[in-house]
Amino acid sequence: MEIKVLPLGPLETNCYILKQEDEVLIVDPSGEADRIIDTVPKDSRVKAILLTHAHFDHIGALDKVASHFGVDTWIGIEEEDWLGDPSKNGSAKYSNMGIEAIESSITPEIIKPGEREIGKFHFEALHTPGHSPGSMSFLFQDFIISGDVLFNGGIGRTDLYQGDHETLIRSIRKKLYTQRNDLTVYSGHGPETTIGSEKQTNPFIRG
Repeated sequence: MEIKVLPLGPLETNCYILKQEDEVLIVDPSGEADRIIDTVPKDSRVKAILLTHAHFDHIGALDKVASHFGVDTWIGIEEEDWLGDPSKNGSAKYSNMGIEAIESSITPEIIKPGEREIGKFHFEALHTPGHSPGSMSFLFQDFIISGDVLFNGGIGRTDLYQGDHETLIRSIRKKLYTQRNDLTVYSGHGPETTIGSEKQTNPFIRG
């Protein structure tokens, strides 16, 4: 599988473009829709958009990208009504920093925890709440996309709407740190890491 990482938008949030043969999944279309569209290989078919969660910096380009490719958007059920609500997706909170209110018109599909198959992609959706109540991590054979749950040397903030620190720590310990040590972690911000590295060196939560 080919993986392209695009740090986009005002917070340089990582958008992931996954390519399996002639099919593509887009994870977290964070901003700069034209860059995302131009990065998708012209000879491939986009099958779906996956959202790790609905915070504004992960959905800034959602409507334009979804419309361009004509595909469904999948999100955890706890945040199905966040896309169009600036008070929930956080865009209203940062309006004084020049962040535009995001009121998406997308009606998402609900992705439930468990094994999933979309086209040629096989993965497991893990419910990893704490940073937000509907946060999902997507586990593929050789890597996991963790959104804003676990970072290289950090963990997600929990001071936003419906965030909860104890729940976040529990998600990391029970859902992420139970994975194999050499599993690559692709986060919502910053460089990749591995489960083993974070268990040994993460200052916020050791394994």
